[in-house]
Amino acid sequence: MNSPARSSSLSELRAALRELSPYVGRALWFSLACGVLVLAPSWYMLEVYDRVVNSANGTTLAMLTLAVLGAYLLMEVLEWARSDQMHAAACHLDERLTRRVFHAAFESSRKSLPGGGAQAMNDLRTVRDFIHSPVVTAAMDAPLAILFLALIFAISPLLGVVALGVALVQVLIGWLNSRGTREPLLAANRNSYAAQQQADRLQSQATVIDVLGMYGALRTRWFGKQMEATALQAEASKRGGGYQALSKLLQNLVNSALLGLSCWLLLHDALNGGSAMLVIAGILGGRVLAPFIQIVTQWQGVASALESFYRLEALLKAVPSAAPGMPLPVPQGTLAVEKLVASAPGSSAPILKGLAFGLQPGEVAVVMGPSGAGKSSLARLLLGMWPAASGKVRLDGVDVFAWPRAELGPHLGYLPQAVDLVEGTVAENICRFGAVDRAAVEAAARSANLEPLIATLPQGYDTPVGPNGNALSGGQRQRIALARALYGNPALVVLDEPNSSLDDAGDAALVHAILEHKERGCTFVVMSHRANVLAVADKILLLREGQQAGFGPREEVLAALRRANAPDDAAHAPVPAQRNALPLATAKG
Repeated sequence: MNSPARSSSLSELRAALRELSPYVGRALWFSLACGVLVLAPSWYMLEVYDRVVNSANGTTLAMLTLAVLGAYLLMEVLEWARSDQMHAAACHLDERLTRRVFHAAFESSRKSLPGGGAQAMNDLRTVRDFIHSPVVTAAMDAPLAILFLALIFAISPLLGVVALGVALVQVLIGWLNSRGTREPLLAANRNSYAAQQQADRLQSQATVIDVLGMYGALRTRWFGKQMEATALQAEASKRGGGYQALSKLLQNLVNSALLGLSCWLLLHDALNGGSAMLVIAGILGGRVLAPFIQIVTQWQGVASALESFYRLEALLKAVPSAAPGMPLPVPQGTLAVEKLVASAPGSSAPILKGLAFGLQPGEVAVVMGPSGAGKSSLARLLLGMWPAASGKVRLDGVDVFAWPRAELGPHLGYLPQAVDLVEGTVAENICRFGAVDRAAVEAAARSANLEPLIATLPQGYDTPVGPNGNALSGGQRQRIALARALYGNPALVVLDEPNSSLDDAGDAALVHAILEHKERGCTFVVMSHRANVLAVADKILLLREGQQAGFGPREEVLAALRRANAPDDAAHAPVPAQRNALPLATAKG
């Protein structure tokens, strides 16, 4: 049994693989038995020549034949049992890691870390399939090859030295094969994955690409990546093919070499066991080399599995499994932003610089500023989607980035600027794909004034929205996403340009929804450039180039804007009443 210190030093993936040792142990015993039974044909041949040919006894032939047939049958059963054990090991690994890898891939994508997305699940499948691949069973035969080598040494030390030398050469060939094909294989895999990602992006934006006539140029770019991957794969195959040919040449030569050398030793009375050992030595020599031949010929699979293993190990290390902690109380909606400095994931250039403000439960803050001021970035920081470079965003005193998502998520609402619904029904999207509580779904829909839209849908709340919500218009998607944001009476709701695709009725529904949930104590942060949202604002936050240009009660901030931007004789002019009008610079955002 491993000591706790040693077990804790293992990576998560290595620890999961160590759990497979019972399956592997049983498979090794089956391999040992199969390896012994592999000699049954040789034994049968020698017995036939020795007992049947000389005695002409048909009964002996029949009994020997039955015995060898029984050995064949038992060998096949043991082969099946070994395969079943390794397949069970692969299934155990899959069950042990599938949810963990999926979560790590999701978190990696959410935090814009490398190694996430579909690649992680593909890597897990590659490692899982490798466990019950022929190259692993060949490696299991390697210990038996040592036994066969010992038998060859017993027949003749000279034959043993030759067989050992050829085996070492096979190992050298495997190492050279690994070194020669590793880099082109890795580069081919990287290029192939990049080409697949590019193809997926092209498919998801097919309409825009077609309309703008971009298809030909983008197809050429994709084709270049694909051809580069193919060329690298061909280079790796070319190098590997040479090593495989050399390996097979040695396999073909060793049997004849051992037979000829055995004959020479027999002529000089130096072959233990007599003339029968001529054939046995050659057979055993082939069995010594067989596992190494298999490993060399299957080396590309080994290289792919190793690369997938290292990527998975790095991913699980970068996104560690969260230890269960004490559940935090239900948030009430007190928001505090403390000296917040933040950059986009993977970048060091600050987007937000020193923001500091706070909101009490039930307050509505409208964030205004020109395009590129950092409004959408602030929305992501407020919800814990991005980490802060320095400073904190706290909800009821707790860092939102560190708050477990499954625990905090039901108490947050978010309407992103670019709305994509998840494939499913309208009701499933509104209730966030939990158990469909029809009363709660309908309450959220009423808050977003969604009922008139639901009445026009063919299956009402059970209408499929299609992939990414493509079965609906932009305004319909935004209204459903607003209902989703309000579902379950969250404590904090962040709306990023919530009325960009709404008509007048949608704008009115948005204002009504904010007022309704404000009365329930919900805190709102709304990124918008439309003046109608200002009517429900308690506070206004002004952003310019990622810096806080102003924050305070609505009337004070608007008055300060009028004084700063209007001519002296119009400093006290009323706020424009037009639907889309905002004071000067803020109207650009």
